[in-house]
Amino acid sequence: MALRVTFVAAARSSALLAERFEDDRPLDQAGWEEVLRVGGELLPLAAAELRYCSPTPRSRATGDALGYAPLVQLALRDCDMGRWRGLTLGEAMAREPSAVDAWLADPRATPHGGESLLEFVSRVGGWLDTRPVEDGGRIVAVAEPSVIRAALVYALKAPPSTYWNIDVRPLSTTTVTGLGGRWNLRFEGASVQPSRT
Repeated sequence: MALRVTFVAAARSSALLAERFEDDRPLDQAGWEEVLRVGGELLPLAAAELRYCSPTPRSRATGDALGYAPLVQLALRDCDMGRWRGLTLGEAMAREPSAVDAWLADPRATPHGGESLLEFVSRVGGWLDTRPVEDGGRIVAVAEPSVIRAALVYALKAPPSTYWNIDVRPLSTTTVTGLGGRWNLRFEGASVQPSRT
């Protein structure tokens, strides 16, 4: 039996330029408004046999607001950014420009002292490959955009540099179907364009 795993990107908690590494901020007002606007379109996903979410406040709040009552999965946490946790990319670049350049260029690099891009993609892929088939064929997982990008790189067996070219919008859905190590990608569902702030 093939699994159908639909990822729902968490609603936003900040403007794009204010996004922080391992951001633990809750949904902002615009995020709540986005959930209210598209919630009806995403509500049918609550019928999935298994419902999960990343451990971030905005992923949990998004899943709860959509009626999923998701179980937190630590494997779906954001990439461990070490000493850059809580910084924006611009702030990290201002403090350690050569370290940021190395991190962006080499998927094995860990200049921040945390997790490499390869380790992050492997962790998320390991979660995907170990979903229980016997518990049901449909899964929904509310996750941070970075986690969804990592899952897509893994599912497509794409080069790690592909990670930087995937744009995951708040409340968009992406579905992969298959089983451990053999995944197909399917795009479907609602996507909310962020309001300009």
